[in-house]
Amino acid sequence: MNTTTTAAQIGTIIAKLRTEKGWKQNQLSAMLSISPGNLSNYEHGLYWPALDMLCRIADLFNVSTDFLLGRTGYRCPPEAFREYVTSDCTMYHIINILLELDTGSRDAVVKYATYLKEANPCAVPRQNGRQPSRKVPARRKKAD
Repeated sequence: MNTTTTAAQIGTIIAKLRTEKGWKQNQLSAMLSISPGNLSNYEHGLYWPALDMLCRIADLFNVSTDFLLGRTGYRCPPEAFREYVTSDCTMYHIINILLELDTGSRDAVVKYATYLKEANPCAVPRQNGRQPSRKVPARRKKAD
């Protein structure tokens, strides 16, 4: 991703996260203890959020500050990789296993995981006490 981020790009990301949650600007501004006008200025790229506000927004949406800054397309914060999936396996372990697979095997794993998620969406465990979002993952581009 681009390492040069503009206030407008950050604002677009904040607005997208807010609408995904179904929140209105006045609801989010109340959660952040700022005026709706300040939030509107962030979302329209007129002002940059201060660093402490950027961290509060990232925490509220459970994304990394790098995601908010447009430096990465990965939403999850690094702490999520330490989360245990089973008693002896973390997300970090699963990612390393996936990276060791060939492309065809990785595609098969992704298809199977997607199938499991769609077949039983209620079985998805809560993360940090919150219900995970129900958005449909974007389709991956195939490598040439």
